Amino acid sequence: MKTIAKHVWQAPLSAQFGLAVIVLYIFVAVFAPTLAPYGETEVVGEGFAPWNGEHWLGTDNLGRDMYSRLLYGARNTVGIAFVTTALAFLIGGLAGLVAAVKGGWVDQGLSRIVDVLMAIPQLIFALLILSVVGTTVTSLILVIALLDATRVFRLARSVAMGVVTLDFVEAARLRGEGMWWLITREVLPNTIAPLIAEFGLRFCFVFLFISALSFLGLGIKPPTADWGSMVRDNAILITFGDISPLLPAAAVAILTVGVNFVVDWMLHKSSGLKG
Repeated sequence: MKTIAKHVWQAPLSAQFGLAVIVLYIFVAVFAPTLAPYGETEVVGEGFAPWNGEHWLGTDNLGRDMYSRLLYGARNTVGIAFVTTALAFLIGGLAGLVAAVKGGWVDQGLSRIVDVLMAIPQLIFALLILSVVGTTVTSLILVIALLDATRVFRLARSVAMGVVTLDFVEAARLRGEGMWWLITREVLPNTIAPLIAEFGLRFCFVFLFISALSFLGLGIKPPTADWGSMVRDNAILITFGDISPLLPAAAVAILTVGVNFVVDWMLHKSSGLKG
């Protein structure tokens, strides 16, 4: 714990800001029911009520408290994006490491499947599949995780290919170690730094992608609070000089910037560069 605190204290201000943003969003996501004065779907007044002492950020088009829905949106949008990114890394990362370690027809077969999936524009592919299977939370997670797993596969395979040719991996092969040993004990520990950095970047892409789908009406379904759909439902207020629809968009932007600051710091540390 002291070592972690020391690294954080020595981190640049940008990384400290990013870490503070991430901790704040996690706190809000976990304690949203306690922090929110009203329920997520509770109608508490007339539609588009202005900011006041009772409703700090006014109400939305249906009369639901915007401040409460903004807090619940952190739990839904960030939580789903994290689960999706984790699943994408489980699928793509494992497949990439297997392809690098096994080589031969396994590598060629997996690589060609990934090439086919990556040749299709991601947004169009997602819209097509979600329009067919429906936009439940489960289908949203599975579809986006599958699409993002292709990007993770390419990175994991590329990084692992530079490790599997090293002497200590060849020595492990000669000892008769199996594929799982090679992946978990030899290759993964030497590829973890770029994979962790990619996790942060991929989380940002997934986070923005889910928000974009929700804005288009194919993301998280109402009445669940989601920052993308909150922007869409209340966009008309901008024409009247009300910035309420911009607050969910700002929440998306701030988290994206914060995560990128932390990822840049981690990449700098893993590169071994000083200064």
